[in-house]
Amino acid sequence: MRALLALGVYLPRWRLARSAIAGAHGWFNPNLPKGGERSYTSWDEDSLTMAVEAARAASGTDTTHSAFGALAFASTTFPFADRSNAGLVAAALGREGALQVRDHAGSQRAGTSALLAAFQAAADPACPATLVVASESRRAKPASPQESSYGHGAAALLVGHGEQVLAEYLAGTSITADFVDHHRATGAAFDYTLEERWVRDAGWGTLLPPAVAEVLRLAGVTAAHIDHCVLPASLATQKAAAKATGLRDTCFVDTQAKRVGDTGTAHPLLLLAATLEQAQPGALILVIGFGQGVDALLLRAGTLAGTPAAALGGFTKALQSGRTDTAYTRYLAHQQLLEMELGMRGERDNRTAQSAAWRKHRTVTALIGGRCRDCGTVQYPLTRACVNPECRRFDTQEEARLADMPARVKTFTEDWLAYTPAPPLVYGNIAFAEGGNAFIEFTDAAPGEMQVGQAVRFAFRVKDRDTVRGFHRYFWKAVPAGTAGD
Repeated sequence: MRALLALGVYLPRWRLARSAIAGAHGWFNPNLPKGGERSYTSWDEDSLTMAVEAARAASGTDTTHSAFGALAFASTTFPFADRSNAGLVAAALGREGALQVRDHAGSQRAGTSALLAAFQAAADPACPATLVVASESRRAKPASPQESSYGHGAAALLVGHGEQVLAEYLAGTSITADFVDHHRATGAAFDYTLEERWVRDAGWGTLLPPAVAEVLRLAGVTAAHIDHCVLPASLATQKAAAKATGLRDTCFVDTQAKRVGDTGTAHPLLLLAATLEQAQPGALILVIGFGQGVDALLLRAGTLAGTPAAALGGFTKALQSGRTDTAYTRYLAHQQLLEMELGMRGERDNRTAQSAAWRKHRTVTALIGGRCRDCGTVQYPLTRACVNPECRRFDTQEEARLADMPARVKTFTEDWLAYTPAPPLVYGNIAFAEGGNAFIEFTDAAPGEMQVGQAVRFAFRVKDRDTVRGFHRYFWKAVPAGTAGD
């Protein structure tokens, strides 16, 4: 059967308290919400790094789940306009080669459209599994409603064939219409958003009912049979949708607006992952994507729904790893909305030598080290000679992916003099569980948090940005165990 085999969710560690936004802008807009919080990316995160983390959570190191033949990446905030963003995600996962990759963009329903396309392709039993990833890191103008309502995050779903599954695909349909509820021109920093009531009545009210009716017809069920509906919209819109479609008011799942915010293209997939953690096997789940039309997908919860397998790498785990932040100016700085004085140490040319980057791309992008076939010593980077003084043999190295290998802090330094967008700069030596050491930068570590011997994991992050040539460099950093993605 066509089905969801695995899922993964990633939310950044930082969660900005809305009271901090209201406190900063209350003099200008006293109606800003004060309750709850929204997720936001650190300076070294973007939609691509979050996509890698969600994909890792979904595919893991299990060969059953890592054997996908296609990767689809959906976002409206890709870091590159002319470079395969999905290809870079694949490279970070160590999955370059015979793999089909594609970018989906241009609409807030790009995530559901990519998911629907994956299910449709899986109609052919010979079609390989597809890893669908949606990720979003939209910026918003200070004091705007979007600043409070937006959130950053990513979700990944593995689509393929199986019997013991998270959910079975029953039917799907799409309606396309150039209905402009908001827009962002190429090169623009922020969305231009139209009046909510008009969008609800003229957009959702016109486009949603026929899409829901068609997917129910294709599946041979009625609106009364739907147990859970993923509809990422306001409560008022949900009530209007229930009245127009016959769906029960109680079937709409929590949009997580108070704890996360609206994560754009990723949000329907993220909410589906959250739903599958709680749903009973056999429950019918309707998933809606909205943006210049409507996508409607109907799924039946599988035998793995509501089990620990559904929660592994899922929404609740990602949600619980957050850290509330009340420093509003830190949020602005991390979102590049506040120009900070960098000091002389921040004045440097970050030009990337593309020829060297290509030669070392497996070492850098996939964090590939070496393991000696003769003595088993692990080392980073991979070289011709084994670093074990008792071995020292040449040409005995096999590739060993270190990004998924546990490690512990061997030494560290909190440097308040070296430049970093989020002081202090923390770096040091880590020891891999299977042997070998590496000198590496730490991230998501608060001052005084790191300890020698502490467990760490690895996260794909922005190393630096070349603002002159418009290029982003990425590398792996060590993250304290127990933070987002762990």
